[in-house]
Amino acid sequence: MSEKEAHIPPNTWHASVLTLFPDAFPGILGTSIIGTAQKNRIWALETVDIRNFAANKHRNVDDTPAGGGPGMVIKPDIAAAAIDSVVQMGRPILYMTPRGAPLTQKRVKELATGPGVIVFCGRFEGLDERVIEARQMEEISIGDFVLAGGEVAAQAMLEACVRLLPGVLGDAASAEQESFEDGLLEYPLYTRPREWENRNIPEVLLSGDHKKIANWQQDQKEKITKARRPDLYEAWRVKGDDHEHD
Repeated sequence: MSEKEAHIPPNTWHASVLTLFPDAFPGILGTSIIGTAQKNRIWALETVDIRNFAANKHRNVDDTPAGGGPGMVIKPDIAAAAIDSVVQMGRPILYMTPRGAPLTQKRVKELATGPGVIVFCGRFEGLDERVIEARQMEEISIGDFVLAGGEVAAQAMLEACVRLLPGVLGDAASAEQESFEDGLLEYPLYTRPREWENRNIPEVLLSGDHKKIANWQQDQKEKITKARRPDLYEAWRVKGDDHEHD
């Protein structure tokens, strides 16, 4: 166990990030409720500099792709040494990559209820496949696009997890009404003033009739999801049909 790990209280959600740019952390994770939760020791963050495991004086961590092709690939021996330096403690080893499985709220909730995560941030063209196989890394993508490295993706994933930890959100009920929680996108939100640039808050939201408000919110969720994410809407509709036939 490293010196950093020894100072982490038991039952603290623990994130270990392996990166070529440790100075990129905590980044946005050090602000707002996520940063406050870290100060309150609800969760802990440690970074591991992958370059520290390079043997040569230039601290090179990459080499040309076998079989040819553009770019460079992170070497398996260096990546494995960095991974093995971290005590796993039952945590999954995640590799942020555009070819990974799409990160979903369901997976985020699963990760948040566990002991924490170990995250490998790729760079260059990617990571030697043998390390992914040998260390049983879970490949995760945050979208159908390519970034320069895995650090931004790792921070997005960690923020999604940390905000679900007990004691992080001021109002735990707010998480239950957000997008994806029931398979649909969130309904529109409004606040004062009542009129702004000739646009009014929908009258139903000012009616005080909680049943009508709930019906309006549900109707808006369905309409927005159907228009913007027909894939989610169809999955939600099929799931509803299945429950009706149970």
